[in-house]
Amino acid sequence: MALAAPYALQAGQGLANFEKDVLTLETAEGQQIVFQVEIARTREELMQGLMYRRKLAPDAGMLFLYPRPRRVAMWMKNTLIPLDILFLDRMGRIRHIHERAVPGSLQSIGPDQKVAAVLEINGGAVKRLGIAEGDRIDHPFFDKDY
Repeated sequence: MALAAPYALQAGQGLANFEKDVLTLETAEGQQIVFQVEIARTREELMQGLMYRRKLAPDAGMLFLYPRPRRVAMWMKNTLIPLDILFLDRMGRIRHIHERAVPGSLQSIGPDQKVAAVLEINGGAVKRLGIAEGDRIDHPFFDKDY
């Protein structure tokens, strides 16, 4: 799920195979939530995201990584499941949350500030798990000394 889908990505053809990894989200209360994520780094991966997926495991997600912080806008075109979208700074801190993005919507979703990464998880997970702005993601991409 990203700004624009390449023309070749129609009806799920030519889809990327994503690198897989694990990250831990730590809430302000100290709860640690582990997610199995797919990593989007390349232009094609960033554009495809979770498009055409019919389901997402409860502990799964997609982590979009950008080489340097920038303004990011996401959309739900060709995305079939509702998602919660977390926008992260260089330290992995959640700076903005958009809950229950509507499948198929062309609405632009994103904060006014620059971010280093975006984590997409199942719609409703933010509320169910008590995730909030200020919570932190632990993953090697993020600079713990930033």
